[in-house]
Amino acid sequence: MALRRIQKELVDLAKNPPLNASAQPVSDDDILHWKGALTAPDTSAYKGGTFQLTIEFPPDYPFKPPSIKFTTKIYHPNVDDDGTICIGLLKTEVWKPSTKIADVLIALVDLLQNPVPEDALQSSIAQVYNSDRPVFEKTVREWVKKYANSK
Repeated sequence: MALRRIQKELVDLAKNPPLNASAQPVSDDDILHWKGALTAPDTSAYKGGTFQLTIEFPPDYPFKPPSIKFTTKIYHPNVDDDGTICIGLLKTEVWKPSTKIADVLIALVDLLQNPVPEDALQSSIAQVYNSDRPVFEKTVREWVKKYANSK
């Protein structure tokens, strides 16, 4: 079931790629292991940044969510130091089998636009986000320039 579903989603992604996001298998031999990329929207503090992801589909996908991590360092309240992402959509108790990887990619692009400090993995970053937005945005720009291939 998982392989057929993932192959169908791969075809759908090629036909209708989500805005500011892409994903594909790392190799033809392993359809469960993907790499992805997010390009931050121009209206985001992360603008100019391209962020790489690893995407691991479980054997029982779509009944369990994929595991997704940032491999690009990012200063974000919802992403911890090892790239783990806190987003409601990927939580096992919230995940729905009807959710597609394109939906997840769109949600991750939105997370770049709209951090959720009340669901933070990095409470110190959330505190800066909530209390001093100019400092938060300055730090984001510095990290984008340093780590996310900013122009």
